[in-house]
Amino acid sequence: MPRNLKIVVAYDGGGFHGWQIQPQLPTIQGELQRVLEQIEGRPVAVAGSGRTDAGVHALAQVASFRLENPIPETNLRKAMNRLLPPAIRVLQVEQAPGEFHARFSAKSKLYEYRIWRPEICPPMLYRYVHHHPYPLEMAAMTAAAPLFEGTRDFQALAAADDDLAPGPRTIFSSRLDNGTDLLCYRVRGTGFLRHMVRNMVGTLLEVGKSNLRPDEIPALLEAGDRSRLGPTVAAKGLFLVQVGY
Repeated sequence: MPRNLKIVVAYDGGGFHGWQIQPQLPTIQGELQRVLEQIEGRPVAVAGSGRTDAGVHALAQVASFRLENPIPETNLRKAMNRLLPPAIRVLQVEQAPGEFHARFSAKSKLYEYRIWRPEICPPMLYRYVHHHPYPLEMAAMTAAAPLFEGTRDFQALAAADDDLAPGPRTIFSSRLDNGTDLLCYRVRGTGFLRHMVRNMVGTLLEVGKSNLRPDEIPALLEAGDRSRLGPTVAAKGLFLVQVGY
């Protein structure tokens, strides 16, 4: 009987067209399925906890699949890393209960968005931060961040072409950490619409630039008014940090 396996994967999303497999384009799911087919000798369907957009990174994405090959979990991790490109690393492999599914069993996801504040962005950081070397009203941004918390449909923060299932989602925590040079926004929720976190950050930046007051955000969210909220910031500053089960 095939084993149901759970893996934790880290990746630099800069060279990929997102998680979801696409014909003739490099994707994270596509690379994982490519190497597992070599190991298994037949196609293997890999389910991720959720889709990350093109350019988005992951510190701990979770995926699951079924494998008939009896290779031990430790050896499977080594074999996958040997066959995968260096931008994708399998951190953990473990056998999961038969009913486990990386997406449908997930209870929460934690994302982090990183903004570099100084005038000069080091070349080593450029691929992993949004560079914003301009004045920001940090007190207003810090006050605005928790206003995203709660249960709503969040359509005001969705991409125009979002095809994810509509309905309420819950944001458990939404916080801004103002470091000396690096500004980090962390948000944990049951699930996220396409571009949702990047639109949250764009909205916080509009608050920081005094183009939007924090007290305007709740009403705009309830009204589903995408036009009044902030623009979609660059994908490269976004990281999937943790998936909760």
